[in-house]
Amino acid sequence: MIKIAGGRVVDPGHNKDEIADVYIKDDKIVYVGLNKPSDIEMGKDLKIIDASDKIVSPGLIDMHVHLREPGHEYKETIETGCRAAAHGGFTAICCMPNTNPVNDNREVTEYIVRKAKDLNLIRVYPVAAISCGLLGKKLCEYSHLKDAGVVAFSDDGHPVESSLLMRRALEYVRGMGLFIISHCEDLELASNGVMNEGQVSTAMGLSGIPNESESIMVMRDIALSKLTKTHIHIAHVSTKESVSAISHAKSSGISVTAETAPHYFTLTEKAVFGYNTNAKMNPPLRTDEDREAIINGLCDNTIDVIATDHAPHAAIEKELEFDRAQNGIVGLETSLSLGLKQVHENRLTLPALIEKMSTNPAKILGLKTGVRSGFMADITIIDPDLEYKVCVENFYSLSKNTPFDGWKLKGRAVLTMVGGKIVYSEL
Repeated sequence: MIKIAGGRVVDPGHNKDEIADVYIKDDKIVYVGLNKPSDIEMGKDLKIIDASDKIVSPGLIDMHVHLREPGHEYKETIETGCRAAAHGGFTAICCMPNTNPVNDNREVTEYIVRKAKDLNLIRVYPVAAISCGLLGKKLCEYSHLKDAGVVAFSDDGHPVESSLLMRRALEYVRGMGLFIISHCEDLELASNGVMNEGQVSTAMGLSGIPNESESIMVMRDIALSKLTKTHIHIAHVSTKESVSAISHAKSSGISVTAETAPHYFTLTEKAVFGYNTNAKMNPPLRTDEDREAIINGLCDNTIDVIATDHAPHAAIEKELEFDRAQNGIVGLETSLSLGLKQVHENRLTLPALIEKMSTNPAKILGLKTGVRSGFMADITIIDPDLEYKVCVENFYSLSKNTPFDGWKLKGRAVLTMVGGKIVYSEL
């Protein structure tokens, strides 16, 4: 048996925010409270974890991760990605389908599920492609993929340009209990852009990507969600126009949820100065006005989820001319700390942060989570006051492409538990 003693238990899904002990037997939570019931037997093998001055939360869940395996193991493997996730406090992640081969068939899905199960670290939920080969031409065999273990469908990294194909995809998933994660990008508007379109791109002589390349497709997919009466989830929201469109859709009763990533509420396009390829991503970093809109969208629940869009790349793919470098940054090992930065700056409350990094992802994915008796013991312990300096050499991820190297941050996960098993600990 394990006793997590004296921590602040924050479980927004069950309206819990109190000092309590958490008792765990095998893979389940058996009691949460300060007065241990007499029927809980505590043998000499009891392990006590002192959580004084720490936060005990439901395990963090990342809905948007690129594990790269199969096919790009030089960037990341399922194992290194899972270890990076555990280090960041995540007990579960959803992995995107843009592997090689693409996860558009049950064989690739079964490979990912089997590999993750054999590792026995964290929970891995595959997301399959909307279209065969991510080409936007033909729908995959959704029923076969669901049977193999996928939890959603996405052509992430590639927009579904055909409105008809996206409509059909939404209609197919409606009766399956699954949903679409949409990468919203108008490729013609984005053209050959490599960063946000504006004064900074002009000053740097780089081609830009306007906000409308995202927001126009967000509005299209909201319209298709309304048409098909099907839930859609908007990935990596980066613009004020998208936040406004999603807010209006929600107030109109349309079934839409949305995520953003820590870099969109932490950085702006100015991070690109010096042609910093570690600040190159898609969608690109935007203006301070957009960043404020993202934060406000988190605060008023327009944006439901904080996800990392963890996108590992090898040094050879980043140490290039800016317009040739790959898009994306790693995020699993800095996400929580950057979220806590918003808490320390009194922009988000701690329960709201945990809601967006655990409770809401679980709700959208149909998972049962919480620090509650009878629930699976997927738990993250957070030290909110632990100050540290980000050092990429300490990352578990194979790739080190982050703009946050050297940043001084406050707060991080110090223990990650999955099914009663400690998979990462500093305690």
